[in-house]
Amino acid sequence: MMQKLLILWDIDGTILQSGRAGMKALQAALQDVFGVSGSFEGIEFAGRTDPWIIRQIFSRFGIENTKENAERYIDGYVSALPGVLGQSGTRILPGVSEILGRAAAHPGVVQGLLTGNLRRGAQAKLGFHGLWEYFPIGAFADDSESRNELGPHVLRRARGHWGIEFTGDRTWVVGDTPHDIACARAFGARAMAVATGGSKAAELAAFNPDAVLESLGDTEAFWRAVGA
Repeated sequence: MMQKLLILWDIDGTILQSGRAGMKALQAALQDVFGVSGSFEGIEFAGRTDPWIIRQIFSRFGIENTKENAERYIDGYVSALPGVLGQSGTRILPGVSEILGRAAAHPGVVQGLLTGNLRRGAQAKLGFHGLWEYFPIGAFADDSESRNELGPHVLRRARGHWGIEFTGDRTWVVGDTPHDIACARAFGARAMAVATGGSKAAELAAFNPDAVLESLGDTEAFWRAVGA
């Protein structure tokens, strides 16, 4: 049997440039659900999970961090996303569609998601661009607020879906922040950093990923790096 390669994708800044659609949807939901408005300046979004971001927002605006409040806010956020995506100039980043299509057709490659997005948010963002169906499995912020705890969840789902125990040397995490690199390291996977988010290639290289690319526009460089 051919030994398969598992490629796990971050979304924002890696697959998509969403024009801050997530932040805008969170701001809209804050007003709609709690009647509160204000700046999110200083709250870190890149590489963080949605529940972590929500905790920071609640703390800033004095909203009690209860399960009920979080659920109401998430419902409002997911409801706001489609309209915001349509107005934010969101786009698929260069090379991504070609890589996803080639991976889907490659007998030795399978792929999933490893993202700080809640599952419903991930589906809204990727579904907007017709990309959701590329990812039969994934780990999401629903699984843990800590990104570094997501690896075991995605490996368990990969094993259940494909019947394969993927080892670290056959698993790649593709992302645009140091948090993605740390997440890969936390479960022994390889890390590919792409400088299409807020971090430059040299900044990402300082965290010692296995590969660094300026972008995914050079698709052959991607395939050379992962060895498929």
